[in-house]
Amino acid sequence: MKLAIVYTSKTGHTEELVQFIRDLFLEKKIEVRLIRVEQLPLQDLSAFDAIIIGTYTWGDGDIPEEMLALYHAFESQDVNHVVTGVIGTGDSFYPKFCGAVDAFRDMLYVHSRLAVTLKIEISLQTKDLERCRRFVDIFWGKFKKGA
Repeated sequence: MKLAIVYTSKTGHTEELVQFIRDLFLEKKIEVRLIRVEQLPLQDLSAFDAIIIGTYTWGDGDIPEEMLALYHAFESQDVNHVVTGVIGTGDSFYPKFCGAVDAFRDMLYVHSRLAVTLKIEISLQTKDLERCRRFVDIFWGKFKKGA
């Protein structure tokens, strides 16, 4: 299986989250590649069996600029066989908490096999660890079901 976590991080909180999610997959002996969005050849999306997108939310619930090309690549490529998930960090002070996660979720629901999403308030806390484990279990379950 070719599983990638494609992400961006501004403050380091999203990077910490994606590294933790990666480690949970590794505990299950599931190989996963962490790829910063700038390093991903966008034409290769369909070469993956599964992709998790990790993003922060910018401004008033917006997708960060560096993630827009990835968003549009999912919209325009044949990725309906790819199992996807979205994880992200945000601040509930803003009206659209983790709005970038919601935007990716809605688009991926139409264009891929969306499995699960996860929103984390600002940074990973002890109270979030079980939610992360559930994310990995649900994602992996959806992948195995369709394999």
